Amino acid sequence: MALGKGLGAHSRFRYAFILCAFARSVMDYGIEAADEDALQDFCVADVSNMQITINGLPCRPPSDVVSADFASSLLREARNLNQVFGSAVNLANALTFPALNTLGVSMARIDFQPGGLNPPHIHPRATEILFVARGTLLVGFISTGNRLYSQTLQEGDIFVFPPGLPHFQLNTDTRSPALSIVAFNSQNPGVSQLAATLFTAQPPIPREVLQIALGIHDQEELNHIINSVPRS
Repeated sequence: MALGKGLGAHSRFRYAFILCAFARSVMDYGIEAADEDALQDFCVADVSNMQITINGLPCRPPSDVVSADFASSLLREARNLNQVFGSAVNLANALTFPALNTLGVSMARIDFQPGGLNPPHIHPRATEILFVARGTLLVGFISTGNRLYSQTLQEGDIFVFPPGLPHFQLNTDTRSPALSIVAFNSQNPGVSQLAATLFTAQPPIPREVLQIALGIHDQEELNHIINSVPRS
């Protein structure tokens, strides 16, 4: 029987209205920010109270919050340089900048040494938009259709990475550093580096799984690949 068949005119109208409302709710859900909307003006995180496990972070009492809590100098300079890849990612999220808690945004500063790389990785909970503040970057992401979308960016350019897709940034200049500023639509975008995820997980992924997935049947060859993956 066709949907709605046999209903009176009034019932068919109500039925159509419910279907339209449901479709609209699905569409709205799909385009909302990664994080839920805040239910108060702000919720500066109480990072000293990490014993409570919730989806987010507990709030400090508003009476304890001061103007300085809404400012941060985290992105003034490069930090956490990765000597292996020649890049430094300095993240301002709800843990490092507690005022971001429940606001659905975060930022990062990425410094690149000459030829430096931010290796292929994903952010499972956020879209990322990148601004090139200095230098030249080759950036790209891979769609679920296994297509690479890549672009060389100059100073002042921007590029967007859809949520959950593998992406990378490379300083193509081997003589000069580069700098980018990125923003996320989540207070905690999360990050998972692809190579490290596959080959350095603890406990490790069973070797037979990797052999079948990668088509590598030589145990020594697989061991060589695993041992070659940077641990930092």
